[in-house]
Amino acid sequence: MSRRAGLSVELSAPLLAVGAALLLGAAFIAATGHDPLAAYGALVNGALGGRSGVWATLTRATPIVGMGLATAVAFRAGFFNLGGEGQLVLGGLASALVALALPGGGALTILLAIATAMVAGGLWAASAAWSQDRFGVPLLLSTLLMNYPARLLASYLVNHRLRDVESGLPQTERIAPAVRLGELGVGSRLHVGALIILVAVIAAAFVIRRTRVGYRIRMTGLNARFARAGGVDVPRLGLGVMFGSGALAGLVGAIQVLGVHHRFIDGSLTQPLWAWTGLMVALLSGSRPLGVLAAGVFFAAVQTGGFAMERATAVPRELSRVLQALIILLVAAQESFRSLLRWRPRAGRSA
Repeated sequence: MSRRAGLSVELSAPLLAVGAALLLGAAFIAATGHDPLAAYGALVNGALGGRSGVWATLTRATPIVGMGLATAVAFRAGFFNLGGEGQLVLGGLASALVALALPGGGALTILLAIATAMVAGGLWAASAAWSQDRFGVPLLLSTLLMNYPARLLASYLVNHRLRDVESGLPQTERIAPAVRLGELGVGSRLHVGALIILVAVIAAAFVIRRTRVGYRIRMTGLNARFARAGGVDVPRLGLGVMFGSGALAGLVGAIQVLGVHHRFIDGSLTQPLWAWTGLMVALLSGSRPLGVLAAGVFFAAVQTGGFAMERATAVPRELSRVLQALIILLVAAQESFRSLLRWRPRAGRSA
């Protein structure tokens, strides 16, 4: 099979998975006594209809794409980073602390807050890679378990040491307007962070496809043994990749704190399940940065449109979660779709 045909198969398999999930979702809607076409029409209209719908979808897509990219970078190199939630929280908390400590710094403080958040998330993720290399602790286990101390530490600090006493809520004080990310549209919550994530996606795509480091990442992801035999220092690469993955998660935390909440609020970065939706986005996209962008916007549209669907048709918005689950289940079976797409009838033998 030619390279172009192979790429066509790789791109078509996720689309088939999504299409099959939409058909199954329609069957669920019909089984509840509602009109699937009306429900999907309301979903699309709510997600993309009018400026407000588009703004809402893009705003929701920003953290989803960011967390999807953080997970995809690690996955592409064959490393499993399930600790995005902890890295996200530590990054958000670190950015809030810098913004509160330097309230009058303007753009310089914003850059410092974002850089600190990325370092915090990156070091937390890299420590899991170090523990795997030093003590043999599997990344799949360590990154998942490291979510809990990160979340609980942040929760303790904003409930006690860093709590805004006047509000009486588990949150830090509000950061000054000078160190907030500006809005991109009047009356919308879409902010400069969306552009930062877009730049991160483009940069990641360039690095993975056009640089020597990217080649090592791809080769290690395909076959770590082969990469090691070819001279790649896999443990060192793992440290760098995991640091980069965690740094992207920390970046998302900083963007949400500086651009949306304007303070660190206990649970605000974990309750929306950005990290786990990002995991689904990475799976759907095949860990390709540009695919992450498309899949992230798609998932954001499904979630945003779910609210409009419930208002317009009385179909519960929980169905949008069911739809996401169906997509992932079918994405997990992408190899079957690829086999179907690659299938060619064998030519019969001549007599």
